[in-house]
Amino acid sequence: STRVRSSAASDVYKRQYCMNTAIVKRAFRYIFRGIPRPHISITVKNFTTRRLEGRKILITGGGKGIGYWIAKKCVSEGAKVLICGRQEETLRRACRELGESCQYIKFDVSSIIDIPSFLNEAFLRMNGIDSLVSNAGISLHEGSFKNVTESGFDAQFKVNFKAPYFLAKYFVEKIENEKIDFANILFVTSERGSFCTSIPYGLTKASLKNYVGALCRYYCFNERIRVNAIAPGVTSSEMTGYSENGDFQTDDSPNGRIFHPAEMANVACFLLSDEASCISGETIHCDFGRHQSVID
Repeated sequence: STRVRSSAASDVYKRQYCMNTAIVKRAFRYIFRGIPRPHISITVKNFTTRRLEGRKILITGGGKGIGYWIAKKCVSEGAKVLICGRQEETLRRACRELGESCQYIKFDVSSIIDIPSFLNEAFLRMNGIDSLVSNAGISLHEGSFKNVTESGFDAQFKVNFKAPYFLAKYFVEKIENEKIDFANILFVTSERGSFCTSIPYGLTKASLKNYVGALCRYYCFNERIRVNAIAPGVTSSEMTGYSENGDFQTDDSPNGRIFHPAEMANVACFLLSDEASCISGETIHCDFGRHQSVID
């Protein structure tokens, strides 16, 4: 029995020695390589119901990023789509990928004076439009208000707020003049519109969020026009610097990851569809609740 106890004690010692060795090795790896981060990839489920059959949708900034994925989703759901942007080759490539249901017009939304003529051309090209997705936007990523310049401030407010403001204004006039039966306006804002922020990008998105509510109130007794917005969290795109096929892990989100633009497109498509016929004046945050707890 003494021999058995001695053997058992030896086994315990060996197990403890192995555990301690593993801990030491792991500690050295952390010191020299850093704490390992899990690699998160995303597969977005696509549910196609053809719920936008027969719809005609204009999407600004539709050649890449969230705008492109919204266009892709709308086409898959049966809509005819017209995208616009500043880079013709980007628009042309997007149209080739999306097929014959997608057309493009090269247009810079910051050219406010040209918006009425642009909308006239878009309506003629599509033989009418029933939905506007105001997605085009820029961010200069200043980091601190101390780094903000007057020219950068003006540029972001012009593209991110002034342009969507007048796009919506002139779009509503077209809808009313042409007596279109129903219409949707969908703004792409940002979770940062719900943070306390001193950075122009966030301030422009906060202004858009306010504008959504005001437009809805103005048309609240007119079922012909619905106005909503989606407010994405950090989403893989050229603007954010995250690849759509890269690592989605982040410590800055409640669910531990950033988002794929196809996820934003799914929510946008729902809001554009008749399934959301009772929703207007809403800004739907697509950030897993991060806007509820973060102070920027």
